[in-house]
Amino acid sequence: MPFKNKGKIEPYTKSSTSSSKKNTKQLLEWPAFQPLIPKSDLSLQEALPGQIVTISNFWTATLCRNYVSFLRSLPLATTPGKPKRGDAVRVNDRFQIDDPVFAERLWSGTPLKDLVLGNSEGGLLGLGETERKQLWGGEVVGLNPNIRIYRYSKGQFFDQHYDDSNNVIIPGSPSIPARTTWTLLLYLTSPATGCIGGETVFYPEPEPSKKKAKSREPPQEPFVVDLETGLALLHRHGAECMLHEGREVLEGEKWVIRSDLCVRR
Repeated sequence: MPFKNKGKIEPYTKSSTSSSKKNTKQLLEWPAFQPLIPKSDLSLQEALPGQIVTISNFWTATLCRNYVSFLRSLPLATTPGKPKRGDAVRVNDRFQIDDPVFAERLWSGTPLKDLVLGNSEGGLLGLGETERKQLWGGEVVGLNPNIRIYRYSKGQFFDQHYDDSNNVIIPGSPSIPARTTWTLLLYLTSPATGCIGGETVFYPEPEPSKKKAKSREPPQEPFVVDLETGLALLHRHGAECMLHEGREVLEGEKWVIRSDLCVRR
């Protein structure tokens, strides 16, 4: 598949929140995380070493359905039809809010924290503290408080792009200066719920040595992550982010909750 515009998208900037400022003044009453699958029945899968990690059934189908019903009540805004120069084309409806309470719930109130930190049987077994820090880019301290909700309807998509790393503050006593290192995408819909298309596709790039040598080897095949209800997808972003896209939704709706893993600065 030929590359399109290799744009980049800022995960969180002051200007990008201007259209939803009125939505951030009061925290939302998010539904409870019930039911959840026990952490003993979950595991991290390194789908692409050093780049992509997944957790199947991170949320149950019932919980995902409850959240889709709740998210439909939010004042989603359609992204501009013409992106800024250098940005990738994105056509979807979105909502975002700074909600450190929800971010902490999603981190500590689910098995995510124990899985990422290797505190459960399904965590990254065999990785010591040093190896975990190398994988995640440092000491993981939680999730980005900036929560984003995406809805992709039929015909909507997110063109090829890179996710940037941002500096954030994790509230607390004391607060923690942090930076984002991995994107977290939680898929609430899939073909099982009537959503066709919308896969997340990653495009491996040749190593620098091969670029210089102008290797005649064919490009590596794209790595496709199919939608699964309740799947949590983590992928590295920032300087080591892979070019990726969200394919066009052909039928139904694709609902996603987005945050980021944060490491101490």
